[in-house]
Amino acid sequence: MHDLFLRLTALVLLGTLASCVSPAPRGETQYLEAFGAGAVPHSALYNQDLVSYWDGDGMAGAPSIVIDISDQKAYFYKGGSLAGVSALSTGDEKHGTIQGNFKVIQKDQWHKSNLYGDFVDGAGNVVVANIDITKDKAPPGTRFEGSKMHHFMRFSGGTGMHEGFLPGYPASHGCVRMPGHMAAIFFNNVSAGTPVTVRP
Repeated sequence: MHDLFLRLTALVLLGTLASCVSPAPRGETQYLEAFGAGAVPHSALYNQDLVSYWDGDGMAGAPSIVIDISDQKAYFYKGGSLAGVSALSTGDEKHGTIQGNFKVIQKDQWHKSNLYGDFVDGAGNVVVANIDITKDKAPPGTRFEGSKMHHFMRFSGGTGMHEGFLPGYPASHGCVRMPGHMAAIFFNNVSAGTPVTVRP
């Protein structure tokens, strides 16, 4: 228990130190990664996932997903039995994740945001990071590069589950971020029409 406390304390300190970093390196959007790759110290604690697992490969039954905002976890069921759990980062205070009962309406393995990302130059270097295309104007000679949202599972409007950075608290613009390996597992086990419940 003492070791876990030390690890969590180190993670908090790492996040504090990394929040004052320089702009991102070439071709790296900040919406999902939160920090430039070169600015984050090498540490097994960074973006560590201690709760996700999958036991559903041998299970049968119709899939369904419950997203719990209060505990920042998604629960995947097959035929009513728990098949796996994924850590999450849902919407922040200004961009809350919609709640209610939905269904998966689209799957897009290589989805990119059409709203959030960076302005990059012709060589792909990030000129302005963390932009909202509806509010920010592109500097001359730059283009918009949408943030990667791989293994996107849309369930309401522009909201869906996808691979993304998990800082340990709600931090997205409304979508449901998941660790990459869990986003891929969920993606491969859902189809259009899979029920998705988002609860407080």
